[in-house]
Amino acid sequence: MTRAQRYINLAAVILPLLAFFAAIVLLWNRVVGWHDLVLLGVLYVATGFGITVGFHRMLTHRAFQTSKTMERAFAILGSLAVQGSVIQWVSDHRKHHAHTDEEGDPHSPHAGFAGGGIRGTLRGLFHAHVGWILTEEGGANRAKYAKDLVEDRAMKRISDNFHWLVALSLALPALGGWALTGGTLKGALTGLLWGGFVRIFLLHHVTWSINSICHFFGTRRFDVEDHSTNVFWLALPSFGEAWHHNHHTFPRSAEHGLARWEKFMDPSAALIRVLERLGLVWNVVRITPERQAEKLAPLPSSRTPTSA
Repeated sequence: MTRAQRYINLAAVILPLLAFFAAIVLLWNRVVGWHDLVLLGVLYVATGFGITVGFHRMLTHRAFQTSKTMERAFAILGSLAVQGSVIQWVSDHRKHHAHTDEEGDPHSPHAGFAGGGIRGTLRGLFHAHVGWILTEEGGANRAKYAKDLVEDRAMKRISDNFHWLVALSLALPALGGWALTGGTLKGALTGLLWGGFVRIFLLHHVTWSINSICHFFGTRRFDVEDHSTNVFWLALPSFGEAWHHNHHTFPRSAEHGLARWEKFMDPSAALIRVLERLGLVWNVVRITPERQAEKLAPLPSSRTPTSA
């Protein structure tokens, strides 16, 4: 990572954080309108699905097939989340799966931090959550981990124009706020704040929590060697990505919520089902109950009595 890239990433972390604190102050003073919250909600959902359905389940893991038009649309939506260009994001995530919680994983809270006590634990969690963005992001070999996207001319064009999509991600809520308030400057500025910076901040930290929290705290039921976990309270804000242990057990599954009650908290899978019924996606990868049962972790064996 070059020094310029590190500074850009640092700005991408700090600016939304500062905007979030500014928004709290304005909210406390009631300088927020219904249009601000509408822009925040609509853009959070749209760009969130761009990451979870588009960048992750579709492009990284090929959990379903769709048209080139839909692929490009989701790639653009995911880019508006301001989490890196589509080829960079996919490359980093595929590398994560290739080296999960081992040396080479770009954002593991465990690799390189073992045996460090409380200090090592905190350092590992910080690295997995945000520190890796300043040291590892974009470091995966794109020709190795995302050759299919590098060779896709349209996808490469979307990736190369990521900086313009970042600008669009901020311009849209500003224009929306301006329009919804009858063309006022205040509406444009508060729309930019809430629908732009605050939305980016919230979605950033929910996504980054999958890297940190969902590899450290939570529940597990399958027999896999990494440290991935399921964290139910993160499931809805992450659009189902927090069923992360399930995902690492079956990476190509379009559904991350596998148990019946988990399915109700996997909005990304629900969207894929809707698109499938509309004929917009097909060949959706699902895991049968029998295959899930084969991967269940063995129950602890009962203690055998010792001989006298």
